[in-house]
Order: sequence, then C-alpha cells, then structure tokens
Amino acid sequence: MLILIVSFLALMLCGLPVAVAMAGGSLIYLLVSGTVPDIVLAQRMIAGIESFPLLAVPFFILAGNLMNIAGITGRIYNFAVALVGWMKGGLGQVNIIGSVIFSGMSGTAIADAAGLGSIEIKAMKDHGYSTEFAVGVTAASATLGPIIPPSLPFVIYGMMANVSIGALFVAGILPGIFMTVLMMATVAYFAYRNRWGSDVQFHWGRLGSATLEILLVLAFPMAVWLATRAGVPVNTAVGCAFALLLVLDWRYNFSAVLALMAPVILIGGMTMGWFTPTEAAVAAVIWALFLGLVRYRSMTLKTLAQATFETIETTASVLFIVTAASIFAWLLTTTQAAQMLADWILSVTHNKWVFLLLANLLILFVGCFIDTIAAITILVPILLPIVLKLGIDPVHFGLIMTLNLMVGLLHPPLGMVLFVLARISKLSVERTTVAILPWLVPLLLALAAITYIPAVTLWLPQQMGLLK
Repeated sequence: MLILIVSFLALMLCGLPVAVAMAGGSLIYLLVSGTVPDIVLAQRMIAGIESFPLLAVPFFILAGNLMNIAGITGRIYNFAVALVGWMKGGLGQVNIIGSVIFSGMSGTAIADAAGLGSIEIKAMKDHGYSTEFAVGVTAASATLGPIIPPSLPFVIYGMMANVSIGALFVAGILPGIFMTVLMMATVAYFAYRNRWGSDVQFHWGRLGSATLEILLVLAFPMAVWLATRAGVPVNTAVGCAFALLLVLDWRYNFSAVLALMAPVILIGGMTMGWFTPTEAAVAAVIWALFLGLVRYRSMTLKTLAQATFETIETTASVLFIVTAASIFAWLLTTTQAAQMLADWILSVTHNKWVFLLLANLLILFVGCFIDTIAAITILVPILLPIVLKLGIDPVHFGLIMTLNLMVGLLHPPLGMVLFVLARISKLSVERTTVAILPWLVPLLLALAAITYIPAVTLWLPQQMGLLK
C-alpha cells in the first residue's frame, strides 16, 4: 500500500498528469511487489471502461460542444438578459440563469465555463463590472452543470455505485434550484453593497416574452399529462404538443424556447421509459443537431467536424482517467487500503452525520488534487460500503460527492474550471483564485443543506417512484 500511494504522489509532484501518475504508480507497485502479473494492469484498465453507462460520456460531451458551435449559447444568454437583466447587478443574475439553462444540456462544469463563460465575462467587463467579480460568478454558476441533469459525474457515480442514473438525475433538480437561489441572493448582496444598478432597461414586452417562453415549456408536460388523463395515447399527446410547440416557435421566432426544452425532453423521456439515462445522451445529441442544422441553421459541416474532433479529444482524456483510476482503485481494494480506511473511519464514529462531515472534508481535499472522474472512481469503492452500513441513501451520497468535487474544480492545483476561466479572462491563476473565494460561501452553504437535509435531494425521486 505504501509503495502504491508514495509512487503515485511522487509522480504527481514530478508534474505528470493525474491519470499518468495513477497508471504509473500502479505499474510500479506491480513490478516491485511481484504478487500480481503485469498483464493484470491492462486487463483491469480495459475492464474499467467496459461499461454500457459510459457510452453516455462521449454523447453528453458532443451535445455540449454542438450547443456551443450552433450559437445556442448566445440565444440562452439573450434569453437570460430579457428575463433578469433588469435586476440590480443584472448581468451577474444573467450569468447564473444562463448556466442553469445550459446545465440542462451539457452536463459538465467545464463546458459551461468555456461555452457561456467567454460570452458572460466579456459582457460584464463591457458593462463596467470588475474582471474578478465576473470570473467569480461565472466559476460559481459553472458548478451547476453537473448538479442539474443531465450530468457526467452522475453517470460515472451511478456506474461505480450501481445506483439508478435516472434517480440521480432527478435528485439533482431541487439541489440545483436551491443553489441557484443562493447564488442569485449573493449577487443581490454584492449589488446592494456596491450600489449597482441594472444593466438593461426594464421593458414589459421583453420580460413578458421571456416569461411566455418559460410558460410554454412548463405547459408542454402539463398538456401531455392532461391529454393522457383524458384517454389520449401518450405518443399521440406528445407528438401533438411537440408539433404545436414547433409551429409556435417558427411563427414567433422565440429566443430560447427550444433550448429550454432539452431537460424536459431528457427527463420526460426517461420517466416515460422511452430511453435509458445512457440513451438520453444520444437524445441530447439528436436534439442539438436538430436545433443547429434544421431549426436555427447555424451549424455547418466544418463546425460539426470541429465539434466532433473536440469531442474525440475530450472523451479520450476522460476515458484514460477512468481506466487509470480503475486499476488504482482495484489495487487500493486488493491491498486492503480501502478496508483499513473504512475500519479507521468506523472506529472514529458510527454516527452517520459525523461520518458525512468527515466524508465532506475528505472529498473536498481529494477534489483539489484529483480530477472529478478519477476521484469518483477511487472514492466510491472506499466510501460506499460505509455509506450502506450506516444507512445513508447512496443517491443522497452521490449528490454530496459530486458537489464536493465541483468545489474542487475551482481550486488549485488541479481545478480545471479555475484554469479555463483564467485563460478566458486573461487573469493569473492567483488572481482568479482570489476572485473565486467569496463564492465558496453560497457553495458551502448549499453543501451543508444538501448533506444534512436529505429531503432536498430525495423528495423528488421518491415522489416520482424512482426511490422507495
């Protein structure tokens, strides 16, 4: 165990990527110990990605890239400006609302930060906001990406913990709303303290149009439900409602009503049993292609090829992390390191609330040094047996782990959102880190509420029959 962990840390300190450090540390352990054949390294790495749920990874990444190149991010931004730009600190509120909408399509914090972040930071700087404030609110709102469904970390966690990915998706809705409210309240506080005004003149027509788009999206599932209660077949009801929505969008050229439909389609399709959570990723890609090629006609073959190559590159890096983390986690288990840590934690406490506090501290620490996917792959086999033994719902724990790791994305030395925003804003990593620090307050408040009020996470999936 000591050889495994020390070699991993030594390779990281030498500046190697986390995945290479984990794979290298595992190989060093196998060579030194001589207890396991070398071929096991390749076998376990392949077994780590030989999973049907992992098919969702490239498709969700592709969906996020397609949304970016199709100009849908710009439509989302304009919609958010119409909805909340008139408030004090308006563009800060726009930043958060835009992230909420984009979260329903991309499923990753990095895609949110890179896609909407470049638009939002430039607009806020043009309106006189400090670069630090623009970066801070963009970083905080990017954490909504993996909380509001769909979510790549939920897919990985569901695969590792053998938990319903659909239940995890639904469980993220209320925590996502709660986090949104906290962030908007934080923007309002900064606006009050700094005496900021609005950035867009209040206009009833603009606000009414944005509100109408939201009502149309909410009316879609309601109309389907009422039609089915009246005896209309589900497929017929959905088809008619969808056709009507397309006609209205074509007639009135709404800003983002079809983009807002993405999470409705994904969650609704899974609830009705039309596709699995893994297949929902394919549905997200099809929807993005429909918007870019058919409805908005903003996508070309060149940009489509660009999005495809970016997806291949990102998917390769993500799956390499998964393979390296798989062998590392397997060795932690076979060397009894995971069992030793579990025994130590249980020797400290058998109280589940104290355990959740210790788990939060551990995951927060790990998230600052290890990539989100790798951290989930390593920590789930260690912590899940304790979670089940203490009677904690694994879906609840999945939300806790994901939010902790999202906070880790905002910190050095390996916070990817931190580095993306530093590049976009042209700030140093140090100044970007300082800019993000005040936004840890709403994030940690949300983490505390999600940890110690399980109903925030579990109520909605229980009402939908996804949990007992």
